[in-house]
Amino acid sequence: MRQKTEGESHSVRNTSGLDNSKENTMLDMRTLFRAAAAAAVAIMIAFGASSLAADILDDWATAKAPPPPELKPVTVDGSTTALLILDMMKTNCGARPRCVATVPTVKRLNDAARKAGAMVWYSFVGSNGMATPADMIDPGFVAHDGEWVRQNGPDKFIGSNLDEKLKARGIKTVIVCGTSFQGVGIGTGGGAAQRGYKVIIPIDCLSAEDTYSEQYAAWHLFKAGPAVVTSQVTLTRSTMMKF
Repeated sequence: MRQKTEGESHSVRNTSGLDNSKENTMLDMRTLFRAAAAAAVAIMIAFGASSLAADILDDWATAKAPPPPELKPVTVDGSTTALLILDMMKTNCGARPRCVATVPTVKRLNDAARKAGAMVWYSFVGSNGMATPADMIDPGFVAHDGEWVRQNGPDKFIGSNLDEKLKARGIKTVIVCGTSFQGVGIGTGGGAAQRGYKVIIPIDCLSAEDTYSEQYAAWHLFKAGPAVVTSQVTLTRSTMMKF
């Protein structure tokens, strides 16, 4: 067997050293890339956590309630006005102290509206779909035949003939009473405004389960809601109204 010369041996050693050097460089680069990727992931996670921690919910603690909405005196024409008494039943209103407190006010408005020849219309809700005028919270104001509908949901125009009845009577203004303020108040009041009716909201005949819900609902109808609604709505008290 031929022995390697000194030159040949030196050449092999150099080649082996170059290969090791390239391998080490590639390992270093892979390590560097992995470290950079890990750092990028860490930054993304930190940024995501920061974004989740600093959303609008954190600002709510600093929110201040706006001043009470302006209440205005109102005079309505009974012949072109409808009083809507919505969802005031034993099953829901009877379980809400703030609704029960509005019952005398709603009765006075009901009596005044009927005396002035205004249209009066009622809605009843219930899971069994069997609600009738007998389920009203107070027998002092009960729907007559043709004045009521069983209708779930906050906007009583949807799925009922309310708009048809209002137009048939030449109604231009609706007064919204009932429970709840944030439900039927916004839903039916806003629905009436968007259909071109003037909307009167006596704040003492619309209730909610709590004062905050009443406050935000009133503010929505007064100022915070869309202009097509707020421009048609007037907030008042029953004692500031005349037929």
